[in-house]
Amino acid sequence: MTSIVIAARNEAAVVGRCLDAVLAGAAPGEFDVTVVANGCTDATALVAAARAGVRVLDLPGPGKVAALNAGDAVAVGYPRIYLDADIVIPAAGVRALCDALAVPGGAPGAGVLAVTARREVDVSRSSLLVRWYYAINSRLPVFQDALFGRGVIALSAEGRGRFDRFPDVVADDLFLDSLFTAAEKREVGSVSTRVAAPRRVRDLLRCSVRVRRGNASMRAALAAAGSSYGAGRGAAWTSWLREVALRDPALIPAAACYGVITLTACVLARFPQRPGAWGRDDSSRQDDYDADSLEAADGRG
Repeated sequence: MTSIVIAARNEAAVVGRCLDAVLAGAAPGEFDVTVVANGCTDATALVAAARAGVRVLDLPGPGKVAALNAGDAVAVGYPRIYLDADIVIPAAGVRALCDALAVPGGAPGAGVLAVTARREVDVSRSSLLVRWYYAINSRLPVFQDALFGRGVIALSAEGRGRFDRFPDVVADDLFLDSLFTAAEKREVGSVSTRVAAPRRVRDLLRCSVRVRRGNASMRAALAAAGSSYGAGRGAAWTSWLREVALRDPALIPAAACYGVITLTACVLARFPQRPGAWGRDDSSRQDDYDADSLEAADGRG
């Protein structure tokens, strides 16, 4: 049985559609789904509990790492899938990810212990400057051999055995990516996830600063443990210019925008984080509230 773990903090607006997509085409008992609401002040737990067969844990305090570990503790099967609450992936997509993983005894996916989906960034509701930013970001070579930035990662039982518990880091997907060689991880091109882009530059900056802080903390922790993971990625931070913009002159205006926003995020990330500040982009979640699900959960429907 495939286990799906979803850590969710104040995700009432999106967790319903995430669960509906997975469950709509699933056979009875095919997926073991756990939603771990953590530190929520909205109806995340209620919306998730309204879906039949979904296990819901409601942790009083916020923290994605604690939520992932709590979900792992009750999950019963493999492959193990870690899915963000704002990502929509159908049951067929979940199966395709699982099929691409190595199985005991060899094929299919011999040697592949971790897989993710192809990344599609939805900029349909974003400002022009945000669209320019992602015109460059979506073409970065760093995403070609990585697990992060997709909102879903699937591990085989052997892959999950690479670690005990999620460490106390912000970049959980970067942590998982660091555990596997290029030959052991794969993007499944037939499966895509739609990642909603921030709507405004200030939302993009807030999210980018959080990501940079998390990545820096993750790499520092790995370096302290004797790992050289990420050294090459950090040295190639200008790849957006050399390998993207300069190869397509039409992207020069977008590249200028990307460079300014990236530099600004780098500078802001060096300042201390305000207590309680998280940096999640909530603009991409606006106007998506699952009102029908909430009414059903509250008995008002």
